[in-house]
Amino acid sequence: MLKIDIHTHIIPEHIPDFKTKYGYGGFISLDHHKPCCARMMQDGKFFREIQDNCWDAEVRMKECDAHKVDVQVLSTIPVMFSYWAKPQDALDLSIFLNDHIAEIVYRYPTRFAGLGTVPLQSPDLAIKELERCMKIGLRGVQIGSHVNGWNLNEPMLFPFFEAASEMNAAVFVHPWEMLGKERMPKYWMPWLVGMPAETALSICSMIFGGVFERLPSLKVAFAHGGGSFPATIGRIEHGFNVRPDLVAIDNDHNPRKYLRQFYLDSLVHDPKMLDYLIELMGADRIALGTDYPFPLGELEPGKLIESMSYTDDVKERLLSGTALEWLGLKKEVFMSHARI
Repeated sequence: MLKIDIHTHIIPEHIPDFKTKYGYGGFISLDHHKPCCARMMQDGKFFREIQDNCWDAEVRMKECDAHKVDVQVLSTIPVMFSYWAKPQDALDLSIFLNDHIAEIVYRYPTRFAGLGTVPLQSPDLAIKELERCMKIGLRGVQIGSHVNGWNLNEPMLFPFFEAASEMNAAVFVHPWEMLGKERMPKYWMPWLVGMPAETALSICSMIFGGVFERLPSLKVAFAHGGGSFPATIGRIEHGFNVRPDLVAIDNDHNPRKYLRQFYLDSLVHDPKMLDYLIELMGADRIALGTDYPFPLGELEPGKLIESMSYTDDVKERLLSGTALEWLGLKKEVFMSHARI
């Protein structure tokens, strides 16, 4: 079976000194302090240690081969979004990152597909860069769960989603700058608690704000199995029913209406939760996603899906069929490499 991982992150091995280039701080730099490793630094403070599988396509392909992953969908590391930066600088940074991903996809078209990043703090610039992304061979974009405090129902962002829908561009929503981060200084809780909450907030914002209602053809996928949203849809629906005066002010349709209008990746780390997602939304709404190459991801890509007692048709849908639909690609594009 073809295996496509829709949730993987990449960064160029060498990035400019953006602080010097743009004249202010906040940007990520890389300290290659030893072979095959680098420290991601932000204004001189340690952010994360990464290895060469975070930038080297050849290393990635070897690791993919070891886990029988045929295709990775590449997107930047969310800290690189830089929505807080000046719009023109964020556009310049986006172009740099997007050209890097497009070049890898061009070199290895049967092993990689790509998603760009855009300066959403300026929706007009974001639309222009989305147009360019689609022209240089990317399949869409990855965006954050909010933009400087704008939730995804913010009217300023609607033209961007409208443009994405018109271009048939895939949109992957990844949490960043998590809710309540200042109250979570210990235990890695921003990643364990904040990220799932961020994703639930982004889904609810798009539902209640009427984005899905107005753009039924928009192709949006959410990271980490939708975060805490699937586990709280009953509460969300109940709130809609009992307090429509508070919940249904912009969209008077039951939130369950939209469960088959967006996609989730499969990164839930729990067989019962994967069963629940398929029951809730259908296998054709779920796609393999691992968060490669980071440790909070699925360390053996596809292991959870492959361990389940699903039919071959369902497994094939989860491992590649949903991804192909979301990306707008044909299976034949990758079959020259895929294992039979």
